[in-house]
Amino acid sequence: MPESKSTRQCAAAHQWGEVMTIWVDADACPNVIKDILYRASERMQMPLVLVANQSLRVPPSRFISTLRVPAGFDVADNEIVRQCSAGDLVITADIPLAAEVIEKGAAALNPRGERYTEATIRERLMMRDFMDTLRASGIQTGGPDSLSSRDRQHFAAELDKWWLEVQRRK
Repeated sequence: MPESKSTRQCAAAHQWGEVMTIWVDADACPNVIKDILYRASERMQMPLVLVANQSLRVPPSRFISTLRVPAGFDVADNEIVRQCSAGDLVITADIPLAAEVIEKGAAALNPRGERYTEATIRERLMMRDFMDTLRASGIQTGGPDSLSSRDRQHFAAELDKWWLEVQRRK
């Protein structure tokens, strides 16, 4: 599927290290979090690329673009890993994806506002693997709670905190 012109422009600028980019694992990202990201992208004047295996409707903006990838296991994740660079921010609830982008020097934030770091990601991976083992043995573990207004506020606060850190490094 061809990329939109704005995605190619963002990717080209990003490739040469001209701009930091916020990458979104968009298939699983709640719409309310995407709305926060749209506003933040405009305010920060920073490229926001939503990567998904389906078409997405995004507000018209020179900073916001989509990148549609073929359907398939981890296709969007692999594209994010391939294109992100040190200093970028990746929004994902996918812990293995977060681990890979952290390894590349990018920051990772989940839609509930939890920032994954080198210090915390190994523990999160072990817990994820443990829960997978429980589910595979037939134990019902349940899923995460619905996204609350507190989660949304925490996400917005952590996004702002990341942006302030970026500004201090300049």
